[in-house]
Amino acid sequence: MILAGVRGIYLREILILRRKLIKTLMAAAISPALFLLAFGYGVGRGTQISGVDYLAFLLPGLLTMSSMNQAYSIATEINISRFYFKVFEEYLLAPIQRWEIIIGETCYGITKGLIPVLIIGLYSLLTGVTLSFGPLFLVALLLHLTIFALLGFIAAMIVKSHSDQATINAFLITPMMFLSGTFFPVEQMPMAIRAVASIFPLTYSTQLIRAALTPGAEVNLALFGTLTVIAMVLFLIAKQIVARVEL
Repeated sequence: MILAGVRGIYLREILILRRKLIKTLMAAAISPALFLLAFGYGVGRGTQISGVDYLAFLLPGLLTMSSMNQAYSIATEINISRFYFKVFEEYLLAPIQRWEIIIGETCYGITKGLIPVLIIGLYSLLTGVTLSFGPLFLVALLLHLTIFALLGFIAAMIVKSHSDQATINAFLITPMMFLSGTFFPVEQMPMAIRAVASIFPLTYSTQLIRAALTPGAEVNLALFGTLTVIAMVLFLIAKQIVARVEL
């Protein structure tokens, strides 16, 4: 059956997610709430950025940051499956295409990434910030989550231990969280920081999603093409890595 492998892998991951759904919800809710209190009501109270209240600027950034973390977090789960339960080896032995493994895990990452989106939507209601959850936002969000789910899959395939995973997080994910315009505009940062931010996909997805969520803001449609190219490149890299792991 076409896509049977994708469905099987995805359903397995969803069944596991159901068992820890409460913990996942709490983890997805606490971190952005703390950032919202610290930056939104602490540092940024009464501040405006680009003509909008800082809270209206901050919430889309929290949305992209939190959804990135959840989509990328499949890396840890895949590693546990690989190192302790040998589940990935079973996938390789199963009569399914290798790209089905990638898509199945990516779809799971996208699903996890949707959890903080719903939570940030609730926070926007509680804070009185109007966000526009329209079609452009949905497309941008799908590209955003696809990229970081693929990045999580790739990271899981290349590491040899959990300490390696922590190293990748420290040198890639953490800097991306703070330097990609989630909390402060990239344009206000020093030139060297802007150069670093330009290589992070989160910089482009945050810019696009923030514009799509902000009523009346101009959306740079070229960013859709940029994110699509990034997603396609990451998918091709993932295919090459799976082929090497199989050998």
